[in-house]
Amino acid sequence: MTSSRITNVGLVDHSRVVKFSFDGRTYKGFEGDTLASALLANDQMLMGRSFKYHRPRGPVTAGPSEPNALVTIGSHARTEPNTRATVAELYSGLVAKSQNAWPSLKFDIGSINGALSPMLGAGFYYKTFMWPAAFWEKVYEPVIRRAAGLGKAVLAADPDRYEKSWAHCDLLVVGSGPSGLMAALTAGRAGLRVILAEQDFRLGGSLLSETAMIGGVSAPDFASATLAELAAMPNVTIMPRTTVFGWYDDMVFGAVEKVQKHVAVPSADKPVERLWRIAAGRAILASGAEERPLVFGGNDRPGIMTADATRTYLNRYGVATGRKVAVFTNGGSGYRTAADLSARGVNIAAIIDSRAASSDFAPYGVRVIRSGSIVDTKGGKRLSGIMTNRFGYDEMIDCDALAMSGGWSPIVHLMCQRGAKPVWSEEAQAFLAPDVGPLFTAAGSAAGHATVSECLRDGAVKAHAAVEAVGRLVGHVNTPEVEGEYDPSFAPLWYVPGARAKAFVDFQNDVHVDDLALATREGFGHVEHAKRYTTSGMATDQGKLGNVNAVALLAGMRGVSPAEVGTTTYRPFYTPVSFGALAGTARAEQSRPIRTSPLHGWAKKNGATFLEAGLWYRSAYFVQGEEKTWRESVDREVLNVRQNAGLCDVSTLGKIEIFGSDAAEFLNSVYSNAFLKLPVGKARYGLMLREDGMVFDDGTTSRLSENHYVMTTTTAYAAEVMAHLEFAAQTFWPDLDVRFVSTSDQWAQMALAGPKSRTILQKLVEDDLSDASFPFLAAREVQLKGGLTARLFRISFSGELAYELAVPAGYGEAVADAIMEAGRDEGICAYGVEALDVLRIEKGHVTHSELDGRTTADDVGLGKMMSTSKPDFIGKRLSTRYGLTAADRLQMVGLKPVELDKPLKAGAALLREGVEPSMTAGQGFVSSACFSPHIGQWIGLAMLKSGRERIGEKILVWDAVRSSEFLAEVCAPVFVDPENLNLHV
Repeated sequence: MTSSRITNVGLVDHSRVVKFSFDGRTYKGFEGDTLASALLANDQMLMGRSFKYHRPRGPVTAGPSEPNALVTIGSHARTEPNTRATVAELYSGLVAKSQNAWPSLKFDIGSINGALSPMLGAGFYYKTFMWPAAFWEKVYEPVIRRAAGLGKAVLAADPDRYEKSWAHCDLLVVGSGPSGLMAALTAGRAGLRVILAEQDFRLGGSLLSETAMIGGVSAPDFASATLAELAAMPNVTIMPRTTVFGWYDDMVFGAVEKVQKHVAVPSADKPVERLWRIAAGRAILASGAEERPLVFGGNDRPGIMTADATRTYLNRYGVATGRKVAVFTNGGSGYRTAADLSARGVNIAAIIDSRAASSDFAPYGVRVIRSGSIVDTKGGKRLSGIMTNRFGYDEMIDCDALAMSGGWSPIVHLMCQRGAKPVWSEEAQAFLAPDVGPLFTAAGSAAGHATVSECLRDGAVKAHAAVEAVGRLVGHVNTPEVEGEYDPSFAPLWYVPGARAKAFVDFQNDVHVDDLALATREGFGHVEHAKRYTTSGMATDQGKLGNVNAVALLAGMRGVSPAEVGTTTYRPFYTPVSFGALAGTARAEQSRPIRTSPLHGWAKKNGATFLEAGLWYRSAYFVQGEEKTWRESVDREVLNVRQNAGLCDVSTLGKIEIFGSDAAEFLNSVYSNAFLKLPVGKARYGLMLREDGMVFDDGTTSRLSENHYVMTTTTAYAAEVMAHLEFAAQTFWPDLDVRFVSTSDQWAQMALAGPKSRTILQKLVEDDLSDASFPFLAAREVQLKGGLTARLFRISFSGELAYELAVPAGYGEAVADAIMEAGRDEGICAYGVEALDVLRIEKGHVTHSELDGRTTADDVGLGKMMSTSKPDFIGKRLSTRYGLTAADRLQMVGLKPVELDKPLKAGAALLREGVEPSMTAGQGFVSSACFSPHIGQWIGLAMLKSGRERIGEKILVWDAVRSSEFLAEVCAPVFVDPENLNLHV
């Protein structure tokens, strides 16, 4: 077989050969391998380069905490960078490439950074690149950007599918090791709905590399038998290749399932990944523990890995990580690894034990160096020897691999993602899971238990408690006997003194002990400061492997306990999650929900061209006859509304129904103008302020009955206004009797505007619509001919005689058709939001182009809507601040170009006439602009310093983007019917 593969050992299928490539070279592995195990079997130890110094690196683990063996998998649009080779499932046709190396992995010119390491210590980027200043954009930043990152993303669109799904269970078990299997088995037999989630493609966790006997069978066979029983239970769902990455409110867990990441060409019928939101009644964290590396001189060479990883590659994958392996340990784990290696015929160079004495036994004939340490290593692309030191005497020992064991750290990240901190245990010399309540508990190694028997027992106990908590009867679950366990105790060893080379703490980011010492000396000894100053625990690693060592070293340097130092903040995600999984089906046109009005069909058959307005598709304009440009259509629509009548879809306006005996008082408090005495059957324009005194939104509110109001909001701010009302009711005035419901989707609403609008509408409405019976700002229910009850509001955004008619959404298209038919002889037309925008600019009406979050009511000419008689309303107090009442604030005015053919464009800057154009000379800006066919020239609304005092002044309109510069006259913002006579005809 291949050079490092041991025949007929492990759980891979030796009968199924898998071909793959790495850096252009073809290799063979077996089904059941990971990319890392297959490369190691082919004697390919070098798999990557470190970030800062570009040092050669091989795998240091066999799982998801791997900091070194990061590769890019796939090709073309299916390229996926920063994939951990240690968890990447091997499949036929897999294409992998190394990262962060040029021109090749074996010869990387970036390794020159190692020679420059004295200049590249912790925080060097904070202390350099400051002089000369001109170099920043031209030299420093381009170089830094080119060096940043590890793998490179591709620009091609992802061709694969992704999904999102919900799942519900009584008990979620995270992890399928000994404690996870026993927890699932106990709960499953009791009838609970159980989800067992495992990130690996093969379930069993640490049992897959365990040599102990459980219940008279091997550990892998015990796992297989347990899984077979679980699979036969209809109430148990087993989810392999599923990483639970986050814990959220209300016991909802985020998980990502790799559905087709283990095939070369995914099927189009299934997603490649599925994002799960799992709502669990209770959860058990059975994620196990991570073996810590030891921190000694030269501890990063390829061939040095944890003892647990060495044992996993041997027992699960049948791969020996070296022909002559040394072991450096502070506890029994190293001896167990040496025993397994020796049993498979691997030569053990020596066991270096940091302890003076222990009860552990070495394999027969293996040399043990007690009270020993390693101070240096040698080798280039692979380890070739270790320098040991005992009582001051150095000895070089030849070996091509080193298994190191520095103790164990429970994997408790999930339980700490909502603010709880892990708890330092002096007895365990590790951070243990915090107590986050009975709904989510840790079990097995994640709870600090060390042996297989303890983990089996604890998994059953924790599940027993979960079953009892939901009132179910617990059947008896036998905890099987375990034979062949080892002594799990260890003596803490955070740093090996006397290092002759850099002793690395964070392998991925090249953070070594001296970096942490420098950070401490320079005042960055706090764990969060040290992380950012040294980059320890950042990037894709996020400290899963090295953080506990870093914390203990900082504690020693500061002379305190690790408990006082604490850990950095744990946040989702536990391991990286692809953007595709997070997006699910929401991509391209489906990236956001698409909302169409109840009148969308009516607009479409009338020739509408649609535009996106937030989430809505709104009709922009309606092309008729020989019209070639959008301007021709809009000009026609505007003139027709002014001369005859037009119908516009306004269903997208926010509509909020307000009920309650205190509704009037509430509205009086949220609006700046008075609403307390609004009569039934009337509408009123209202202006809302934010608490800081700035305008929030505007719209109309109509009183349909004593305790029933209907509020309209702008399309863009419908959700924000609803949230604002709910917040105000719950926080400011919780004693008021007032309730809200959003009905934006329940009503189709259309605006009929123009001098002939009453004539047209009267043909469809039973009620009298004369000016005396239905005056301006009337609002009430009316009866349509045919029996349909509708709501009619005499309000106008165009400045013409106008009505807004609201009918149940299902009737919208039919009613709009009937209005168009009734208005055929009156010259009615359909008009869209482009014409609506022209009509409102001609009348000086504001939208969020003017109400942009920086304007006050007075700025936009609505200062009289700030009630002086009301004792208070939201925003009143802060609206009187000096800065908001200064005389030179930007105020809304109208603009007309002096030369009629000059086009005004929104965003153009306003300058005093005769000044040299520059942004420093700015006097304001154009907020809205259009061509007015009614006036016959371009007009606009603008925000200008002390604008109302400058009516009649000539001002320079400067548009640097469009290379435009011309004079315009400042005028009143109302261009059509300034006396508002058309509203009252």
